[in-house]
Amino acid sequence: MKNIKESNKSSFLKKIFIKICRKLGYEIIDQNNFEIVTSNKKINEELSLLGNKSINLPLGEVKITRKIKSLDIILRTCASVNMLTQNKKRLFEKNKIEYTLRTIKSLLNSLLDPQLKNLKINFIVIDHNSTSENLKSIENIFKKFGKKYTLINLNISKFKNEIEKINQRGEEVTNNQMSNMANIHQSLLEAKKCEDLIYFVEDDYLHKKESLKEMIFTYERISSQLNKDIIICPADYPYLYAKSDITQNFLGQNYHWRKINETLCTFLTSRKIVEQYWDKYVSMCKKEHAPFEKPLHDIYEKELCISPIPSLALHFTNVNSIFGLSPNVDWKKVWEENDS
Repeated sequence: MKNIKESNKSSFLKKIFIKICRKLGYEIIDQNNFEIVTSNKKINEELSLLGNKSINLPLGEVKITRKIKSLDIILRTCASVNMLTQNKKRLFEKNKIEYTLRTIKSLLNSLLDPQLKNLKINFIVIDHNSTSENLKSIENIFKKFGKKYTLINLNISKFKNEIEKINQRGEEVTNNQMSNMANIHQSLLEAKKCEDLIYFVEDDYLHKKESLKEMIFTYERISSQLNKDIIICPADYPYLYAKSDITQNFLGQNYHWRKINETLCTFLTSRKIVEQYWDKYVSMCKKEHAPFEKPLHDIYEKELCISPIPSLALHFTNVNSIFGLSPNVDWKKVWEENDS
């Protein structure tokens, strides 16, 4: 009888202790069964709350001070051009529109995560020279997911006079490159109208299902820790392993991230960063640098840019390209999951 009373007393005190810990914002882990008793969750369940807290065991909780207000995805499409700067075939050797459709589908699949349902997300497609048939295929993908989007047909003449016709290598800038620069310029103008985060993305990037959630949650976590906005690149490019640069490691939501000094033109950042470095970003649209993304790299000398290990997205170039196949991921499986 005495043992029963002591057990009941212990259970009562335990409940009181748990309630106090909840009110104080502490989490209690029962390492015997991997249960977080203050949250009634297992350790392998989702513990973080968007805009509130980021929990990564065993490092504990990061209070979110940099809350994400919205995400604008600005997708630049051009189904009529197979490869911008080379003639080699892309991985899987399909027509360009196939990569565009799977890019869109992979992004929309990534947006289905329940943790993102209350986040304001807008989708803008800036298209150059795609056929009406291709544009209809793009529209059908959005309809299938019940997602609205804004289509902007690029007017190159609006920007052409601002583009220097000879590039930094002393060569004539191609028409394809001019349209690419004009599309980037238009996307930057659209970014100025956005409220918070902007994901600038090209139409040949296949994304994992967890990509956008990982990027958004990681953005909140790391920018809250550093008390400053950052830049995120979703791809773990092969060329990042060809150098021996000193780097920094960061713990994101479910991935490891590292500081990088170079990206291509697909990245996520804030309107604040875009406005702060407006002249640098726009310079990429007026002069073809060597490399083309040199203005971005200049920004990364002052602002933190990170990429995930392993990769969250694959850039579809030729299999031998140093800008393409990200290592240690079954990309064929991801490709098949996003069959258009």
